[in-house]
Amino acid sequence: MLEVFFIATTTHEINEEIRDPQVRLISEEGEQLGIVTAEEALRIATEAGFDLVKIAPNSVPPVCRIMDYGKFRFEQTKKEKEAKKNQRVIEIKEIRMSPGIDTNDFNTKLKNAQKFLNDGDRVKVSIRFRGREMAHTEIGADLLKDFAEKCAVIANMDKAPKLEGRNMSMFLSPKPVVPPKKPAKPKQPKPAPEEKPAEAEPAGAETAEAE
Repeated sequence: MLEVFFIATTTHEINEEIRDPQVRLISEEGEQLGIVTAEEALRIATEAGFDLVKIAPNSVPPVCRIMDYGKFRFEQTKKEKEAKKNQRVIEIKEIRMSPGIDTNDFNTKLKNAQKFLNDGDRVKVSIRFRGREMAHTEIGADLLKDFAEKCAVIANMDKAPKLEGRNMSMFLSPKPVVPPKKPAKPKQPKPAPEEKPAEAEPAGAETAEAE
């Protein structure tokens, strides 16, 4: 309870903490009750069995609402936990290679990087040069570019190969997933208007004219 109370007091001013000369009061149902003193607003809230909470401190006068503050904080905390649960932390995975890496090791590291990218993580690909390898850093740059090209379908290179000391590295980020477009529904041809049958002439019409 003490922890909840601490969070509450640092979030909103409630009840006796509200000492403004006047406040604009809103009922629990959202009804405007007008401008009253803070003492009067607290009395109304207490008689209704609820808390008085300052929800808009920068308004003139400040806006206060009558509510069950404990329930309000519980629902807010629940929503925050749900939001955090739905958030995914993007990690940076690192793939390390040497300038003389063989084809099998290269392909293995490539598959690992593609898995990380498909999982939504960024990938740092780095090459460490040892001894005389520093004289041929272009080999490492070509290796990294080849690596990026083989990941181009699922990733973007957001930081080109850069040499820092004896390490050369680049960063790959997964491409955003674009939902496939729904195929357009084929237009149905409009039905041809029905032809009305010709009306038959009444029997004996020609005979009547002849007469």
